Amino acid sequence: MAQFSWVGVNRQGKTQKGVRDAPNEAAVSAWLRQQRIRPKSIKSQKKSKGFSLSLPQSIGGKEIVIFARQFATMIDAGLPIVQCLEILITQQDNPSFKKVLQEVKQDVESGSTLADALEKQPKAFDELFVNLIAAGEVGGILDTILLRLAAYLEKSLKLKGKVKGAMFYPATIVVVAIVVIAVLLGFVIPIFENMFKEMGGAELPAPTQIVIGLSNAFQNNFLYFVGAIIAMVVGFRVAYKNPKGRLAIDKAMLQFPVVGPLLRKVAVARFTRTMGTMLSSGVPILDALNIVAKTAGNKTIENAIVYARTSISEGQTIVEPLIETAVFPPMVTQMIGVGEATGAMDAMLGKIADFYDEEVDAAVDTLTSMIEPVMMVFLGVVIGGLVIAMYMPVFQMAGNVS
Repeated sequence: MAQFSWVGVNRQGKTQKGVRDAPNEAAVSAWLRQQRIRPKSIKSQKKSKGFSLSLPQSIGGKEIVIFARQFATMIDAGLPIVQCLEILITQQDNPSFKKVLQEVKQDVESGSTLADALEKQPKAFDELFVNLIAAGEVGGILDTILLRLAAYLEKSLKLKGKVKGAMFYPATIVVVAIVVIAVLLGFVIPIFENMFKEMGGAELPAPTQIVIGLSNAFQNNFLYFVGAIIAMVVGFRVAYKNPKGRLAIDKAMLQFPVVGPLLRKVAVARFTRTMGTMLSSGVPILDALNIVAKTAGNKTIENAIVYARTSISEGQTIVEPLIETAVFPPMVTQMIGVGEATGAMDAMLGKIADFYDEEVDAAVDTLTSMIEPVMMVFLGVVIGGLVIAMYMPVFQMAGNVS
């Protein structure tokens, strides 16, 4: 299979161009005639044989949002799906995403539905995206569904950015503190120790002796310290991949004093936003709960949603099992109950999601304002304590001289 660039004239006399994968030029020419396009030129695009150090680009959430919005605009204008994909391919700068769209276009041309073609590309389009596209194709509202998906993805990216922003600052401070402490213990304190030995054998203050002991232990067991850190990171990752380990870690995360409430609010906002989007798009509630559980991001909340789905399939309402799990706040379950009773659950879920988006904003601001003074005190006590401990003998000697 080779890649050919083509230029042709359509029935309206307008010039069109594009790129198509085909075994030879004759196949491209035959396909253009099927599309009622008179070919003017067909050229093979030869791939460079030179060595390249460039790595495959990942497909980001912003690219998916732009794709959905542009796709919706073209569908609304009445363009066929294949032609829409052809235009989107020519406009795509990311080689990885371009390849994905080319494969999707080929599957659609072969007779697959758009949802089936997207389902074969799990690295770019998740289960939520595929199911909503399938609902849009069945209901004949594909452009509306694509706009809803774009809006949902934008809000999800914004929510994720808030959480990452809140965690970035303390993580950076901790890393800097570890590096500074390692430099002090490994390089600065040994210089002071040698200086004290050269100045005489006077007994050093207890804090200074403790710091020098820590420095010697750090230097003599440096590889063990590094090995312990690596073992902790690897052990955490292995435990998180295990279902029982991940459940224990996620459950503990929700119990943390400050971080726990923030994670719970993020989970509620994600659950209600995703569930509301799917229900408003016509996805059945059991299918929606199945997908929402997989995108929960926390094993404890995922288990609660799975339990609710099982109870609904047995004839219960959605509120009863959610209350039993005690994972979601009472206000959330009560509002969901009102939405279920009035038949407007999708609208009620959207309101809950908007409310909790604001709650996450407030929680992030609170967390940031609390972390800044705590980290400053931590750095002052630890690093300042090390420096003062090393200068205490100098002050003692100065006092003896006077």
